Amino acid sequence: MAEGILRDRLEKAGINAVIDSAGTADYHVGEAPDHRAIRCMRQYDIDISGLRARQFSRDDFARFDFIFTMDESNHRNVMVQAETEEEKKKVMMFLELLFPGKKQSVPDPWFGEMDGFFEVAELLMNASDKFVTQLQVE
Repeated sequence: MAEGILRDRLEKAGINAVIDSAGTADYHVGEAPDHRAIRCMRQYDIDISGLRARQFSRDDFARFDFIFTMDESNHRNVMVQAETEEEKKKVMMFLELLFPGKKQSVPDPWFGEMDGFFEVAELLMNASDKFVTQLQVE
């Protein structure tokens, strides 16, 4: 959901960027997003049905200027792979955009009902909007 929302927000702002998402574990590699996430995003006219899961790799530090993590576990898993201070500076928990200085995780709606997906979507939209605003100021 985060990839689809951020891609949508950047495109609407006219910012050309490469956006990709990845997990730190390999057990969903190649899979499409959860059907509930796809349905939720359709309510916002964002199509994520073509996305496929992949695993984060060390190459991502060279490919991307910003690496956003969604929860503390993934944050630790990414930071362990960072070999330089420059790489470490690229990594931030996504909700730090909304709550600076706080290590707040994006809730995982997978175990809940549809309303959880919409709640997470709202958080992700707000954080994405904040990121776009910061890029426009720079």
